Amino acid sequence: MRINHNIAALNTYRQLNTANNGQMKSMEKLSSGLRINRAGDDAAGLAISEKMRGQIRGLDMAAKNAQDATSMLQTAEGALNETHSILQRMRELAVQGANDTNVDQDRDAIQEELNELKKEIDRIGDTTEFNKQTLLNGGLGGTVEQDAKTTTVLAVTGVASATTNGAIADTYTISSDDTGKLTMTNSAGDKTQTISNTDGVQELNFSDFGITIKTNAGYTADSALGDIVVKSGSVTFQIGANEGQNLSLNIRNMKTDGVLDLADAGKVDVSTHDKAKATITNIDKAITEVSKERSKLGAYQNRLDHTINNLNTSSENLTAAESRIRDVDYALVS
Repeated sequence: MRINHNIAALNTYRQLNTANNGQMKSMEKLSSGLRINRAGDDAAGLAISEKMRGQIRGLDMAAKNAQDATSMLQTAEGALNETHSILQRMRELAVQGANDTNVDQDRDAIQEELNELKKEIDRIGDTTEFNKQTLLNGGLGGTVEQDAKTTTVLAVTGVASATTNGAIADTYTISSDDTGKLTMTNSAGDKTQTISNTDGVQELNFSDFGITIKTNAGYTADSALGDIVVKSGSVTFQIGANEGQNLSLNIRNMKTDGVLDLADAGKVDVSTHDKAKATITNIDKAITEVSKERSKLGAYQNRLDHTINNLNTSSENLTAAESRIRDVDYALVS
């Protein structure tokens, strides 16, 4: 028996405090639903869990981004659907105008409607927007690298500028095998276009690629040789949780002065049989260009659908892993 120290009481008090602390932690876990409420509960687990949480929230937001991107593409494609309808009506009128049963007054009436339909195509191109961003006027296309050491065509005497209306990011090479002819080829070598050129001021329009070169009085025919480097499109979708996990898109200029190439009065003219025949061909080319653009937008939409599914699956599985670390298992609370 000891007088100054009651060892039995101290032991009881220590055990009581231990039991109280254990009970408090268990109640905290049960009430919060979390196994880790503070770093001291599991320091390593907390660090791993927080990293996972960052990824999960990033994946969820990336899925929302992809859905917004799909909405943007659907807006653009829906507008081009109307452009298609207008071009089909214009072709119908051109076929009608090619018939010599029409007198001048009849052809004037046909021409008037064609002119108004052209204006509507341009209005659609200028006003189709998503979140204040115009989609079809060429503003979402790629841009030409302006360094003459990279875009070597800019170093050629007489070349004033090189621009693009929606060319995809790539390096395009211009060569000349025939007198008065320039040929553009993409880096893969699977697409080419040959156009004519002369001395002096002109626009070298490689319409198949959406690239235009302007020359001045000092230009000599066939001298515009070299590379044109087009940088990535001006709209980029963040479709992943981490840096660099994105998708770039360009939409070409879908107005009459863009890839449709119908802005000039002579391109849509039914004043004579021969001019009306040429108009049919010009409109057919425009219809083909709209079809290409709609097909591209549709392919991107399908791609984004798969992206969204993958992001949701990744988020679900990562959430399950984070739950095993962070959440409390009620059956094992002690």
